[in-house]
Amino acid sequence: MIVLQVNNVTKSFAGEEILSGVKLEVQHRDRVALVGRNGAGKSTLLKIITGEMGRDEGDIIVPKDVRIGYLDQHTGLDTDRTIWEEMMTVFEPLFAMEKELRQLEQRMADPSVYGNEAEYKKVMDAYDSLQHRFAEAGGYQYESETRSVLHGMRFYPEDYGKPVRVLSGGQRTRLALARLLLSKPGLLILDEPTNHLDIETLSWLEKYLQGYEGAILIVSHDRYFLDQVVTIVYEVSRRKVTKYTGNYSAYLDQKAKNYERDRKMYEKQMDEKAKLEVFIQKNIARASTTKMAQSRRKVLEKTDWMEAPDGNEKSAAFTFGIGRKSGNDVMAVRDLGIGYGAAPVSSGLDFRVYREDRIAFIGPNGVGKSTLLKTLTGRLPKAEGSINLGTNVEFGFYDQEQAELTGNGTVLEEIWNEWPTMNEKDIRTLLGRFLFTGDDVTKPVSTLSGGEKARLALAKLVLEKSNTLVLDEPTNHLDLDSKEVLENALLDFPGTLLFVSHDRYFINRIATKVIELSPDGAEEFLGDYDYYVEKKREQEEIMAELAAEQQAGRPAAPKTANAPLDKETQREERRIRRALAEAEEEMAVLETDLRRLEEELNLPEHADDHVKLQEIQEQHDETSARHEACMERWMELQTELEKA
Repeated sequence: MIVLQVNNVTKSFAGEEILSGVKLEVQHRDRVALVGRNGAGKSTLLKIITGEMGRDEGDIIVPKDVRIGYLDQHTGLDTDRTIWEEMMTVFEPLFAMEKELRQLEQRMADPSVYGNEAEYKKVMDAYDSLQHRFAEAGGYQYESETRSVLHGMRFYPEDYGKPVRVLSGGQRTRLALARLLLSKPGLLILDEPTNHLDIETLSWLEKYLQGYEGAILIVSHDRYFLDQVVTIVYEVSRRKVTKYTGNYSAYLDQKAKNYERDRKMYEKQMDEKAKLEVFIQKNIARASTTKMAQSRRKVLEKTDWMEAPDGNEKSAAFTFGIGRKSGNDVMAVRDLGIGYGAAPVSSGLDFRVYREDRIAFIGPNGVGKSTLLKTLTGRLPKAEGSINLGTNVEFGFYDQEQAELTGNGTVLEEIWNEWPTMNEKDIRTLLGRFLFTGDDVTKPVSTLSGGEKARLALAKLVLEKSNTLVLDEPTNHLDLDSKEVLENALLDFPGTLLFVSHDRYFINRIATKVIELSPDGAEEFLGDYDYYVEKKREQEEIMAELAAEQQAGRPAAPKTANAPLDKETQREERRIRRALAEAEEEMAVLETDLRRLEEELNLPEHADDHVKLQEIQEQHDETSARHEACMERWMELQTELEKA
């Protein structure tokens, strides 16, 4: 069932066309992403779909029974209610049904009703029907579901009585998202839903959205999140919208292939065009060939020549160099406590940093990740412990709040004030690499968007040539293309990287180590984000096994000398069991297909259709062969499991 159709929508601002002839379709249970550069028109399109903004042309078609729920990226609840009271407003229709149920129960207990068989049956039927609708609408589990969603958004029972007004901006946005999820609209539209969410909350949201009963339309710069959730991608680019099937990574692959195909077609057309132009130029003045030249000129004028596939879009282009190398030992942190005031938010932090390490610091919001970076670079005093730096360590710091930008002058002056010996041409060349061209360099820093400020801060970081970059949420405010450019620059950086990020895709590409912070210490993992997740899962499984053994009264198995071997064995056993489950599922599907094909072979209407029977028999033989191969694989896996 189609829940949304966008037909030939066009939108202009101040005479400049933002969207042109946009077409988009969302089916029930579709998971759709809108991607594109900042300013491409993604949020504008969402506002047009939800009716918050008008359109110049085109139609938005939504069936009458489909309710749209929309979360703007700047949305935050503002009410005098408590957290729990605000969540309960979602269920007012259920409360009305519950009230009606109680009234029907009172009527059934009324002697004048239960003494009248016809009237009693009428009330009983109404009660049964309403009770069924009440149950289907979640009337018996709305409180537990509310607790589950609030817990996923990191609101706990002790928070339920807090007034919404006392919450921070990020907490209000999370609460608005929780309220929207509980309302379960048929089409859920989310504009940057991952803002203000830590990694644990993001993981919960991904699982929730994967099982969501309705359709979802998302704008997000979180590539890992998109890979986990969406199955269709619409790219907004150059006023148009193009559809790709698959998640974000599949979209990138398809886009690259399409670009290569279009580039070759474009080059071929340009060759043909050049040949026509040369022929016309050489032959238009000759009496014997002028007619042929005129004919080719008509072809030249009437042909709809392709535009260059990369259009006029530009990406930032930069690299990070270093002035001089640091020593091999960059930093040794011992028993470090960090925080503001007397009580540290984290303590007992121990780790070492070596040259060319790429370390991601992760952990829940409030554990002090940004505080740690500021403490390591001397911007904040340490509460306790020690930080010993190696030789020639020079920090370059990127602040997610761009507090390092003065904001008192223009973009050009922001660079010139700190590097006064640079000439204007060199500064303009540098800024051009960060997409500040022409009059852009005379913009006041205070008027820049978040993305522009991020690019300006990165430009300053490039000039510093520091050998140890310390980055606090460097991908915030950057569009998808700019994130990729930054990642490539950091991968080529010959120094050391310490960074905090909620962008798991970014962590996977950049990190060689992950350090997880907690209030009472730090744990190091030698790998990227996916490796960290795998190791955490193994730890949880081992702890669950130990707890089960202790609960059963059995002594816990020692996990000391043979722990690495045990972990490897457990990992292999889990792999085999997963493969067995997949093989069993595949066999079940194939057996269903075989039964269906056998039924089709015996249908009377196919008795005289030899072509159709041959086609079905071939499908049956192919499916049977696949079933036998799957059975053999299942038996091999069973043997492997017994050996393991």
